[in-house]
Amino acid sequence: MFDALFLGLSAILEWQNILAMAAGVIGGVLAGAVPGLSATMAVALLLPLTYGLSPLFALGLMAGMHNGAAYGGSIPAILLRIPGTPAAVATTFDGYPLARSGRVAHALKVSVLSSAVGGVVSAIALMLIAPPLADIALRFGPPEIFWVSVFGVASTAVLMGKDPVKGMMAGCIGLFLGMIGLDHVTGVDRFTFGLIELSGGLPLPIVLMALFGVPAAWMMAEKAPGAGLDVGGLDLKREGDRLRDWPWRDILPAWLRGSSIGVFIGILPGLGGAVSSIVAYGSQKQASKDPDSFGKGNTSGVAVAECANNADNAASMIPALTLGIPGSGVAAIVLAGLLIHGFESGPQLFTDHAETVFGYIWAMMFTSIMLILIGGGLATRLFAQVLRTPPMIMMPIVVGLAVIGTYTYENNIFNVYLLFGLGFLGYALDRLSFPVAPVILGLFLGPKIEYNLRVSLLISQDDPSIFWTRPISIGFALATILVIFYPLFRNGAASLCRSWKAGRAARQPR
Repeated sequence: MFDALFLGLSAILEWQNILAMAAGVIGGVLAGAVPGLSATMAVALLLPLTYGLSPLFALGLMAGMHNGAAYGGSIPAILLRIPGTPAAVATTFDGYPLARSGRVAHALKVSVLSSAVGGVVSAIALMLIAPPLADIALRFGPPEIFWVSVFGVASTAVLMGKDPVKGMMAGCIGLFLGMIGLDHVTGVDRFTFGLIELSGGLPLPIVLMALFGVPAAWMMAEKAPGAGLDVGGLDLKREGDRLRDWPWRDILPAWLRGSSIGVFIGILPGLGGAVSSIVAYGSQKQASKDPDSFGKGNTSGVAVAECANNADNAASMIPALTLGIPGSGVAAIVLAGLLIHGFESGPQLFTDHAETVFGYIWAMMFTSIMLILIGGGLATRLFAQVLRTPPMIMMPIVVGLAVIGTYTYENNIFNVYLLFGLGFLGYALDRLSFPVAPVILGLFLGPKIEYNLRVSLLISQDDPSIFWTRPISIGFALATILVIFYPLFRNGAASLCRSWKAGRAARQPR
């Protein structure tokens, strides 16, 4: 492991890879600072452009874009109370009151330092947890991989969004999309409608751009034309407090709590930085001696939220790299990037391509540190000006990048038609409040589910008991059942609690 660590370190520190990481951070902060552009969409637009680049150069770009966008979302959250990314929602709670009280620079400094701390802790967790987990994953056979994949789709479908039913329906849509193309066992085309371009299935990078990029661009077009968001009324030039004057007794525990919660939630597929930051913020508020100060400009509220949502970044790659189950939308895109460059995700990745994997882990750490250099000071003021860009200008830029990236992926005009066709699907899903992540995960894991189901039945000679007679299979099967029925248990417990309280109140004498 140590040899691989140092090989990855020496590889990622080549000058061209350092430039790639810096460019990714700058692009990510710019993307995150524009409301409507997410880290997932930014990395998805970047993915086809990395084809033909060296693997570490491409992964360095994506790592920088990932961490940069996670921090960039805090800029409009603090300045305008508009989260640039979903993960920055909790940052608005105290960041905006801090800005309105005249401490804009202080809030932005706390945000960038907290983001860097969370990112570094998350990268260390990825470095320490992923290799042992990969060794365990080597013991997985087709039945275990089947249940792990089903668990990944089920957990994402149920836990993402407000409506578990819509989440499950979205997951089923993804599974159906994953069935399009050539049957790998029988060699028969399925749902291709005679189009030879669909025989290889739906290209994941194009689906990602279609479901994330195109709907976001169309929603920008729906906004009123005119000037972008006004940031002129906020004093971005005012200096923040000196570091020694910060309330470190509150900030350090906030960093510890935020990074711990962010890493834990990041490992669980389908939750993401938004859940991490909100859970961490609530935990910090409950643990505080002055909970009433939260929501009114408490520095530790900004610190814990930003630390948690950035700690989620590298942690979401732990199940992706070791088990092939992306913990987030960006993780799914990174796996697609690995596939483009000929790397198959899973435990064998750490043995067959250790230098590349550990180089990517180091890139996640270094790009987190780069946030302090690139995302602080003058750069923050410059990035904030991106908010002035009118939506009617941003929309054609986003669509143009998507079309160029789609066409250059395989130099095939059919992919452009596919981009807009699936874009309508993504727009409809957004309008109907269906989560998109389960669709992506269903598409990505659907072929794995089907393949391992059929291989398992071939091994057992059509005996289905193979799926519940092995210890690991039993564990993931039970976990899947619990996840699917979790909303019923939660609603039932809440109903019983309300009934008990109502009965107790009725019995008390008046």
